Amino acid sequence: MIHFIEDKVVPILIQVGENKILVAVRNGIALTLPFTITGSLFLIVANLPVPSWADFLGPTASKLSAPVAVTFGAIGLISAIGISYNLAKAYQLNALTCSAVATVVFLLAQLSNNYQLNVDNLGAAGLFSAIILSIVTVQIMRVFVMKNIVITLPDGVPPAVAQSFVSLIPAAVVIMLVWVVRVMLNVDINSFFTWLVSPLVSGLGSLPGMLVLIFLISLLWCCGIHGDNILSGITSPIFLKYIAENTQAYLNHQPIPHITADGFYIVFMCLGGTGATLGLVLAMLRSRSKMYKSVGKLSLPSALFCINEPVIFGCPIVFNPLLMIPFTLTPMILCTATYSLMYFDIIGRPVLQIPWTMPPLFAAWFVTGGNIPAVIWSVCTLVISALVYLPFFKIAERRQLEREAAAQDAENANATVSDSVF
Repeated sequence: MIHFIEDKVVPILIQVGENKILVAVRNGIALTLPFTITGSLFLIVANLPVPSWADFLGPTASKLSAPVAVTFGAIGLISAIGISYNLAKAYQLNALTCSAVATVVFLLAQLSNNYQLNVDNLGAAGLFSAIILSIVTVQIMRVFVMKNIVITLPDGVPPAVAQSFVSLIPAAVVIMLVWVVRVMLNVDINSFFTWLVSPLVSGLGSLPGMLVLIFLISLLWCCGIHGDNILSGITSPIFLKYIAENTQAYLNHQPIPHITADGFYIVFMCLGGTGATLGLVLAMLRSRSKMYKSVGKLSLPSALFCINEPVIFGCPIVFNPLLMIPFTLTPMILCTATYSLMYFDIIGRPVLQIPWTMPPLFAAWFVTGGNIPAVIWSVCTLVISALVYLPFFKIAERRQLEREAAAQDAENANATVSDSVF
């Protein structure tokens, strides 16, 4: 089975993950993180679930929430800048020029029927059009540059001026193209792109879709490949759109629409890192095996911040059929239980974006906007993780103890032989 996965399945997933466009989308979306996390901090302070704090802030609460409008409210615009810049660099084009053109194209697509800029579409509503228009813009400019359909000036012209004229024809073409579609044909570009990716969005918003995603991520990690990074180019835009819409609903005191928003997976399915390996680390700390106890001690500090490469490669879990089972099974169990609890509103849903390295318990409190049942459930997920890993770890520990005992016997025998010789 391992050979089949390694030879047939993994190469396909690696090709997907290394695609220049998907890598550019992943890196471009990452540009939004400083802004959304900063906006979340303002939102946390303005909406702490403490009545006395709300009374103390009074009208100041709305002022503290103001940065949310220009952080979460601009993720589409920021994504257009980041994606076009990274994709242009990948194609060795002038990244700044491509980014500027893509920004203008994105803004042109956000015109209302009255030809006024619709600022509501600069956020989550325009995220998918930002992604697709950025890709299309860079691809068109790439074709013009490769075919040398550009205006070239003499060598004595300053480089900045020369570059402006190089981008003139492709920029005019792509702007005219979007103008025809949006203004002349009156096509709602945002609605069209949202409809285009709706099957994928619906899939990752459902429990079956999340279980398939978790299985693929775990499968890649078991083969020694960073599964989260490989698939993030596909998943990040969707989860970011979800958390932006959840944040807006939370700010307006409306029902939270999405369960699988950014934070759902990393906070409740990745305690200690992918595979919820914190339970395994705790088991190793109590192990009678010297090797496992040493790995547990080395892994604990990083595991508290959701970094588990020491466990995955030190235990190891990679290409280890025994531990691959709980590594895949644990997050799938936690996903099913967490989704059900959020679906029935027993625990809070993700409403704020937080750094993925935030320790457990704290992460659950912040991501749900101070929901205590979510924190209690976070403790339960740690217990579940430990219980699922324990029987498999005990088998691995018994085998390791046998190897250590055999090595000790061999060392003692060599020492006896050496003593008899002297």
